[in-house]
Amino acid sequence: MIRDTSAQDKAVAAPAMPASRKIRLAAIAGGVILLGAWFVPGMVRTLTLGATVSAERLRIAPVTRGNLTRDVSAQGKVVAAVAPTLYTPTGGIVTLTVQAGDKVEKDQVVAEVVSPELTNKLAQEMATLQSVELDAERAGIDHRKQKLATTKAIDQAEIDRQTAAREVERTEKAYKLGALPQLDVARAKDALQKADITLEHARKDSGLERESLDFELKTKMLARDRQRLMVADLKRQVDELNLRSPVAGQVGQLLVQQKASVSANAGVLTVIDLSKMEVEVPVSETFARDLAIGMPAQIVNGSETFAGELSAVSPEVVNGQVTARVRFTDKEPAGLRQNQRLSTRILIDEHPNVLMVERGPFVDAGAGRVAYVVRDGVAERRAIEVGATSLSSVELVTGVKEGERIVISGVDEFKGAERVALAR
Repeated sequence: MIRDTSAQDKAVAAPAMPASRKIRLAAIAGGVILLGAWFVPGMVRTLTLGATVSAERLRIAPVTRGNLTRDVSAQGKVVAAVAPTLYTPTGGIVTLTVQAGDKVEKDQVVAEVVSPELTNKLAQEMATLQSVELDAERAGIDHRKQKLATTKAIDQAEIDRQTAAREVERTEKAYKLGALPQLDVARAKDALQKADITLEHARKDSGLERESLDFELKTKMLARDRQRLMVADLKRQVDELNLRSPVAGQVGQLLVQQKASVSANAGVLTVIDLSKMEVEVPVSETFARDLAIGMPAQIVNGSETFAGELSAVSPEVVNGQVTARVRFTDKEPAGLRQNQRLSTRILIDEHPNVLMVERGPFVDAGAGRVAYVVRDGVAERRAIEVGATSLSSVELVTGVKEGERIVISGVDEFKGAERVALAR
C-alpha cells in the first residue's frame, strides 16, 4: 500500500468578500450592460445601412412652407432704347458734319453723301419730264382740234338733212299742185334718206374719233404722270443724300472716316436717344422658355430700386444665354450712361403657401425625383416630386412634410443606397 497525502490535507474556510468589492463589481456589471444596450442597436443599425458618410460634408436644410417667387437676377448693362444707325442710300463720298459725342436735334443734317451719278440722273429725268409734258399738252391741243372737226362734220350733215327735208316738202306741194312730176318727189325723198344716213354715220364717226382721241390723250398723260413719279423718287433719293438724325440725342460711334468713299447701304454713324434707356440682361437658356414680354422687374441703382418690365427677349441662344431687355416703367435714374452696369431682377411668377426647401445640387442629381430625408442620424432615400424652382428655393409637391430635413448637397457618395448613416 502506497500512502498518499490525504492525511496531510486540511480544509481551509474561504474568506468573506468585502461589501465594497461587491458594490464595485455590481457597478461594473451594470455599466457593461448599459454600454451593450447603447452600442448594440447602433451596431445592428450600422450593419443594416448601405454606407456611412460624414455629415460635415453635407448640406442639410429643413422643409418650410411659404411663398416661392421665381425670379432671374443678373448684372445688366444700360443701353439706349432707341439707337438708330444711319446708312448711305447710295455710293459716294461722305462728308461728316458732326463728331462723336456731339448733341443733335431731330432732322438735323449729320452727314452728306456726294453722288454725281444720282444727281446727273435726276437732271436727265427732269429733262425727259419736260418733253413728256410738252407731248401731253400737244396731244391735248390735237384732241380739241379733232373734236372740233367731228363736231363740224355733224353740224354740216344736220344742215344737209334739213335742206333735203325742205326739198321733199317743196316737191310734194308742187306735185299736189301739178307743177312737178312724181319722179321729182321720189328724188327728193331719196336725197333726204341719204342725208339721214350721212348724219347717222357722222355721229358714229364722231363718237369713235372722240374715244380714240381720249385714249391717246390718256396714254400721254399716264406717261407724263409716270415720269413725274420717277422724278419725284429721284428727288427723294437726292434729298436722302443729306443724312438727318431721326431722333434728338447724341452722336455715338462714327463708322466711317471723313471724306471716305463708301458703297450703297454702308453704315455711317449711330445716334443715341438719351431720353429713353433700357437695361440689357443676359439670362440663362434654362429660363428662356419662362420669359414673357411684360413681366415685372426690379432695377437696382446704388441704394435705389426702380420698377421695370420685360420689353424684349432675343430669339437666339448664344453661349448658353439669351439677351433680354428691361425698360423703366415709372421713372429712370438720373445720370445714366451707356453700358453702365445695374443689378436687375426679373420676377417670373409667385407660388403662395407651398412646401419648399433651399435649392441645391440634389435637384439635378436625382432629376427632381429623389431626395434623402435625415432622421436620427440616418438619411433615408425617398421619392419626391419637384414643382417650381427659383434661384434660391425649390417647391416640393409630394414626398416630404413640413419640418423634415433633407440633404440638399450632392449625394454621389450615397451611391443610390436606401439608407445611409451620417457620421459626426
